[in-house]
Amino acid sequence: EFRVSQITIVVGRFASPLDSAPTARGRATLLSPAPSSTLLPSGCLFSSPLNKNPMNRLSPDGGFDGNGNSESLATPLLLPQRSLTNSTSQVALVGANVCPIESLDYEIAENDVFKQDWRSRGKKQMFQYLFMKWSLCFLVGLIVSLIGFFNNLAVENIAGLKFVVTSNMMLAGRSKMAFFVFSASNMILTLFACLITAFIAPAAAGSGIPEVKAYLNGVDAPGILSLRTLFVKVVGSITAVSASLVVGKAGPMVHTGACVASLLSQGGSKKYGLTWKWLRFFKNDRDRRDLVTCGSAAGIAAAFRAPVGGVLFALEEMASWWRSALLWRSFFATAVVAIVLRALIDVCLSGKCGLFGKGGLIMFDVYSANITYHLADIPSVLLLGVMGGILGSFYNFLLEKVLRVYNYINEKGTVYKILLACLISLFTSCLLFGVPWLGTCQPCPPDALEACPTIGRSGNYKKFQCSSGHYNDLASLIFNTNDDAIRNLFSRNTDSEFHASSVLVFFLICCVLSILSYGIVAPVGLFVPVIVTGASYGRFVGMLFGSRPHSSLNHGLYAVLGAASFLGGSMRMTVSLCVILLELTNNLLLLPLIMLVLLISKTVADAFNGNFYDLIMKAKGLPYLEAHAEPYMRQLTVADVLSGPLWTFHGVEKVGTIIHVLRITRHNGFPIVDERSEDDSRVLSGLILRAHLIVLLKRKDAFMSTPVERGGSGAEFSAADFAKRGSGNGDTIDDLQISAEEMEMYVDLRPFTNASPYTVVETMSLAKALVLFRQLGLRHLLVIPKISNRSPVVGILTRHDFMSEHVLGLHPLLFRSRWKRLRLRLPRTLSIF
Repeated sequence: EFRVSQITIVVGRFASPLDSAPTARGRATLLSPAPSSTLLPSGCLFSSPLNKNPMNRLSPDGGFDGNGNSESLATPLLLPQRSLTNSTSQVALVGANVCPIESLDYEIAENDVFKQDWRSRGKKQMFQYLFMKWSLCFLVGLIVSLIGFFNNLAVENIAGLKFVVTSNMMLAGRSKMAFFVFSASNMILTLFACLITAFIAPAAAGSGIPEVKAYLNGVDAPGILSLRTLFVKVVGSITAVSASLVVGKAGPMVHTGACVASLLSQGGSKKYGLTWKWLRFFKNDRDRRDLVTCGSAAGIAAAFRAPVGGVLFALEEMASWWRSALLWRSFFATAVVAIVLRALIDVCLSGKCGLFGKGGLIMFDVYSANITYHLADIPSVLLLGVMGGILGSFYNFLLEKVLRVYNYINEKGTVYKILLACLISLFTSCLLFGVPWLGTCQPCPPDALEACPTIGRSGNYKKFQCSSGHYNDLASLIFNTNDDAIRNLFSRNTDSEFHASSVLVFFLICCVLSILSYGIVAPVGLFVPVIVTGASYGRFVGMLFGSRPHSSLNHGLYAVLGAASFLGGSMRMTVSLCVILLELTNNLLLLPLIMLVLLISKTVADAFNGNFYDLIMKAKGLPYLEAHAEPYMRQLTVADVLSGPLWTFHGVEKVGTIIHVLRITRHNGFPIVDERSEDDSRVLSGLILRAHLIVLLKRKDAFMSTPVERGGSGAEFSAADFAKRGSGNGDTIDDLQISAEEMEMYVDLRPFTNASPYTVVETMSLAKALVLFRQLGLRHLLVIPKISNRSPVVGILTRHDFMSEHVLGLHPLLFRSRWKRLRLRLPRTLSIF
């Protein structure tokens, strides 16, 4: 519905609607809420179950959603309870500034101008539209694959050169200088990544998957898909991963693919002279959303060289709306990624990519031999799944607590954010360089398939401080890149190469460092660190339970299953993760075992908390609509969550009245209500968007001196005039220049009104309305009365009205009816975090 207030979370708290806007002069109508709706007193506060402390009253000039309400989850839940600072931002985890968040217009406004445009399109225009759709998908796949290749190439060469220099110093007996060079290079790379992120594109911090997932759900947070974000995402991810931080590049690659797709689908740019008429078809949120979905699929395909896994990842985790045509286009984009990467890898295999040019783009082809397993192996696999679910949920729990602390530090300013990242980099360098000294030297196996010890390149046998003919198994895991660590853990016929104590220490270090490294102000992901952590956990379990008679499951296979269980316990995906792991290991025989551990780990972990993408999305203040409705929503009707005031316009409206309403409200949709002359009854003519009103006021072609119906179809306007600009760069009411004489003129709004908006009756259950709202990708859902002698529209539902915090704030007695999970609690002494 329409409100003038902003609804903002602060420490998990919401503010109720603020004072109602003053009644507009002229013919615009201000409707009160439906009698059955609940409206709190002006300016009062209501409590959220997430926190019991009061919050300061908020000013009404913040960010607003599709209806003028502040995007309800703008401030993070990760704020410490003692802090009442309103740092509303979609990237508030890294202390970014306040920014508005709006909903996207996935619904097509079927007004007279739109209908005339579709009637005028012939076969040529339809061919142009289809050709450009597939062409853009091809470009997305091509560009993302090139970025992924050079991203991996840069990481392998930068990190490889750093390890070679350090290893050479170790061989020369200059251990102190080796540590200085290792830690200093890591510090410089981390500092560079943090500086460009903090000062150029704060929205590039983190993995980016929560932001892209929210965008595909209908949340338009400014800056998350801009050109600056793309640049920082690529460069920052390379430097952060090269700095030996336990972070990954898969999440940033998803964000990179989404940014590439969004920029390609802008529909041209007058600023840069890109005004090709074929691009005009994509100046709408619906086509941009589809291409961004293809971009996210291409990002995963480029990160793991897993084209089918990329499509399933976009289907299972990212997209909120899906159809068969989108499946074809995303599959085409990922196929382009796979073909281009295969061609580029052939170039690297010929030795033209430097000393370190193979890395993660090569499949972990470690199980090409036939694998057999017996019924006696199933109990250990079941144990892996159960333990993976428990560990994964506990990992998410710890991650959320650490991010709470980080947010408190980041709020103090940019200097503190940079200092925090530098301290984590130094701590990481100390662990990675110091812990291998605790490991023992082992003699090289006589049947080793590669040089032992490994000197000057990646491999399974790091010499570190050992004598000739020996290697340090702990250094082979820790003092290495993530891709090489995964390869070492996944390797078959290596059951005797690693001590159980070394694998356990590596598991603990990966778990701690990945949690500590994620919250820094840099483009970092969690996908690869979770794989590394899970693989070490699985290999340790294999060492404990796998060495049994008649068991054909070796330690490397346990590492693969451990990675699957930990991924399922933290990310809560099944089908896409299963296919990604199969494409990584290149063996279909692992399918039954991977399916089993994923299903068990996800089921166990779901009993405790949500996946970490959802937790981070909620913490960042992104109002994501879930696919399912809470049980208590079936006890409420849509009228129970409506509140006012509601502004409506007449079909022929005064210019001054429109400008006055646009200035005193932040609503983005206004119902058009007309009066019948024959019986003086009022009818709902449709809905007009704020952006379309601003176009009419800016062009002034539709101004009339008298309040009469024009009777035309807006022929002086074209569909391109109302097309939405990319990256949220639309005109505002403050950009208009209207004279006093023009303020007294009139505009016929009917030709520009969406005459077929989605409506629901006020007695519909809130749960049913939520399903309709989400599955159709709506921004506004009009509520009409059940009794005909009332106003033709009693309110409007927007994204905010379905948020659990808002509903439970209006009806706190229903708090016990919400879906509950098992709760993990820290000791009382740590509850401050």
